[in-house]
Parts: sequence; C-alpha cells; structure tokens
Amino acid sequence: MVVLATKVYVSGDAKDRALDGLGSLVENALGDLDVTYEIGVRRDDFVTVTVEGDDDVVARNVLREEWGEVTPNLREGETYVGTLESWDDEGFVLDAGQDVRIPASELGLGPGKPAQLVERFGLVQHLPMRFVYGVGDADGELSRLADEERDRLFDWSRGNGRVNVNSATRGEVRATVNRAGHARDIVTVERLGVLEQSIVCTEDTDPPGLLASIGEYIPAEIRCVIP
Repeated sequence: MVVLATKVYVSGDAKDRALDGLGSLVENALGDLDVTYEIGVRRDDFVTVTVEGDDDVVARNVLREEWGEVTPNLREGETYVGTLESWDDEGFVLDAGQDVRIPASELGLGPGKPAQLVERFGLVQHLPMRFVYGVGDADGELSRLADEERDRLFDWSRGNGRVNVNSATRGEVRATVNRAGHARDIVTVERLGVLEQSIVCTEDTDPPGLLASIGEYIPAEIRCVIP
C-alpha cells in the first residue's frame, strides 16, 4: 500500500467525485502495468492505494513519484511532501502523517511574516508542499522548504497571475470558470493535489477580478497570486 501525500477532506457527493477523478488519474498512471489497485482514504484524510500484481513494485514507485508518499519514518536530510495545515508567526505546519514545523527562518520565501507569505504566494490549506526534514532542536538542523518548492512558488509570482483554490476537483474548477464566463481569461487549470487547483491567468486577466467573479460559485478557500 502507498499512502499518497494528498488528501480528500470533503464528504458526500463531493468525496465521490474526488475519488472518481483520482481513480482516472491512477488508471492513466498505471494502465500499462500488470496490477490491480484499490483506492481508499485514511482517518486523517490521506489517500491510500493498495496495489497487487506482477508489476506492483513499479506501480508503487510510479505513484510515489507522481504524488509523493506519506511515511511514518522521516529521515533527516531527505525530501518529502506534506500538506499545508496551518501557519502562525512562528512558521508553517505541514502534515506529513505527523506535524512538521517549518520555522519562519527556514521558509526562504523573502521578507514578511508567514501570514503575509501565504497571501503573497496564494497558498491555500492542504496544498501539497515539498520539504527537507530536519531535527527540530537547538543543536540539530531545522526542517525547511525544499529548493524545488521555493522555485515553484517564485515562478508563480513571476508569471501572469494565478488564482489558487482548495476543496474542488480540477473538473469542478474548470466548470466554474466556464459558468462565470471566463473561459477565455485563463490558460489552464493546473492540478496541485486531488482537491487543490491553480487557475493560470492570461496576460490580460486580473486575478482579483477573476477571484471575485468565481467566488460566488465555489465554496472553497481561494487566494490570488499577483505578479
């Protein structure tokens, strides 16, 4: 079994749609391999995929590479994926099957308090983020955001602008953009997690205006990235 580093935290029909969409993604990733699989959700909302068959080892590696893996044994200096759970003046807290605190000094995202960085980079709760695990005591190394994560966020801030959303599938976000009459105002909807999406704006689109337009249609946390 692989525990994917992405969560399904909605319920009812929304949960069914999220798992159906994830099933299609897993099928696309594993379709050429000789395996069967079953998708589930743990009590802590992380997604599990149980894989059996001749190509099960390869299949698990494919899933780990695509989504990241939640593992009980974090090793110092290794890179993992956790979901953004909370932030305060002291830093970010990521959920990697256990709480991992990234101190403000180890975020590496430029000046500002953690709450200001959340707004600047359009971060939404449950966003999967890469980090390097460290021992969080006075004499050890602190956990930090991974270089590739910092690069991703800085790339967002240098682009044409984005609107980031949680609690919705990619298909739901695309349908919402279309319903609000903004299909021509976006480049694409980029999948960040099962329920976390990033709407990539065109050069002439105002991200706050797009947020205001779609906000009434989608019950989600929504934040802008303004270049």
